[in-house]
Amino acid sequence: MSINRRQFITTFGLAALATPIQPLIAQVKIAPNTIIKPPRLQVGDTVGLISPAGIVELKDVEEAKLAIESQLGLKVKLGKHILDRYGYLAGKDSDRAIEVNAMFADKSVKAIIAMRGGWGCNRILPLLDYIRIGSNPKILMGYSDITSLLLAINARSKIVTFHGPVATSTWNEFALSYVKRILFNGEAVTMKNLDTEEGKMQVITAGKARGKLVGGNLSVLSAMIGSPYLPSWNKSILFLEEVSEDVYRVDRMLTQLKNAGILNQIAGFVFGQCTNCNLGDEPSFTLIQVLEHHILPLGIPAWYGSMIGHIKNKFTLPVGIEVEIDANAGTIKMLESAVT
Repeated sequence: MSINRRQFITTFGLAALATPIQPLIAQVKIAPNTIIKPPRLQVGDTVGLISPAGIVELKDVEEAKLAIESQLGLKVKLGKHILDRYGYLAGKDSDRAIEVNAMFADKSVKAIIAMRGGWGCNRILPLLDYIRIGSNPKILMGYSDITSLLLAINARSKIVTFHGPVATSTWNEFALSYVKRILFNGEAVTMKNLDTEEGKMQVITAGKARGKLVGGNLSVLSAMIGSPYLPSWNKSILFLEEVSEDVYRVDRMLTQLKNAGILNQIAGFVFGQCTNCNLGDEPSFTLIQVLEHHILPLGIPAWYGSMIGHIKNKFTLPVGIEVEIDANAGTIKMLESAVT
């Protein structure tokens, strides 16, 4: 999470909603262990682009639209509020929430991709219509601040969501291959790092584990603790990623997950990339030392360096399906398709 986003979180309590709206916090009435897989994408389908978090420019929208149409063969429908501005947010909370609700209700839209992260999704979680969303399952994809939407909709609407590229991401061959295989072909893929410097990984605890895949951006996730918008952590595989945080801040947030009882419940742990995470000015532990402090005592398979996060070559991770991880090999194996 960027320094600016940390400042936004700090000042969040001072920002009031411009248009009061009654929170919609009811959960879809289905069996607790049920998970809904959205329909797969096909060439020619329409994907909705929304800005649920930070501000985007017209140039960003035009470039994203061109990339998605040319690289994925999809049509693009732009959200009505995609270019809105409200302080550092892409529009008022009520409008951004309405946009999410409307895209799920729109029968012509087969998938929804967030334009970018930044900060703002946590603010709209009480305003989402989880019953309507659960009645219209479709692919929702993004990462970073979009973690809030991915986890909340998975937890309350029971839909598999996807931690993957945002619309302004680099749509390179690596990223596209996972998007196409998982979202279009419905494959149960095994995700393995590239054999490059960026793909280097480090084992924390060897072994294999199975469980439901959950996680996202560490800063965003830690800011959601105590809210009713998180899924069950019991015997899950937790994945995390971060950007531009000093190591002591990563330590602080992992401590929060530990003290909240989350780390003691998980069956496996994967830390992706901590991009531009520095030691800071004071004496410091290394990032690996901090991860070992928190994860080694758990005795669960774990590693650092998976291709997840603020990097060009990134996996598409289905939130809510069963996977098997192999810490020795650094692989995440899907045990089922994530789409129907």
